[in-house]
Amino acid sequence: MSLTTVLSDDAGAKAAPARRFAALGSSARLALGLLLPLVLALGWEIAVATGLASGRLLPPPSRIGAALWTLAASGELWTHVEATLIRVGLGFAFGASAGILAGTLTATLPPLRWLFDPSLQALRAVPSLAWVPLFILWFGILETPKVALIAVGVFFPVYIGVAGAIASVDRKLVEVGRIFRLSKLALARRILLPAVLPATLTALRTGLGLGFLFVVAAELMGASEGLGYLLLDGQQFSKPDQILAAIISFAVVGKAADAVLVALTSPLVRWQDTARETL
Repeated sequence: MSLTTVLSDDAGAKAAPARRFAALGSSARLALGLLLPLVLALGWEIAVATGLASGRLLPPPSRIGAALWTLAASGELWTHVEATLIRVGLGFAFGASAGILAGTLTATLPPLRWLFDPSLQALRAVPSLAWVPLFILWFGILETPKVALIAVGVFFPVYIGVAGAIASVDRKLVEVGRIFRLSKLALARRILLPAVLPATLTALRTGLGLGFLFVVAAELMGASEGLGYLLLDGQQFSKPDQILAAIISFAVVGKAADAVLVALTSPLVRWQDTARETL
């Protein structure tokens, strides 16, 4: 038996489990992803029921589920979810658009990079809550400052991701395009865009995640609805079950939004031949 055959058989044996996991349906993958939180929830429920833990500051899942059910049955939960999603959606649209534009311009035009990038990098280090009093002073306490704060949170990861993706394009790819005498438009469409698209989509996912982080700070600005307001209300009235219900709602809504973004953008990178499902 040749060395090549042995290596091939060994590689096939190692790849077999990965192929079996890759062959799992979406429902099986979903069940596998829910396994860990369900085990943790069941363990904590048993610990509280048996008296191993008091459950006063960290209620058992049954109490959290009851709080969620009460909020959902009254319609209050859906009002808060809708308000949060609208704010995140608008902030993401404005922040991502500005981030893509700024990242593209500063990465492709050196004078703009020298002029704007140092200031943008300095502003990136400003904490989100530092913008709150200024935005309230500028825009009042209605929806505009909330959307603006979320847009700021989304802008910086998208800007960094797009600028970094363009700057890291292999120079040889550009030289090949010039050898084939592609126009600037064709060079951008056939070489630059496919090269930067995967990193750009990753930056968009990161920006969406930060949008949900910033919406909590945004909803501290005089909001009367939203999941961030639900968190604050639970803290003020010492209702840990409501706080955890809001946290779980944030997790579910954020994951759903990320899944929608992935589903919408996956066709754009379907051409990729990656090793993700075989590792």
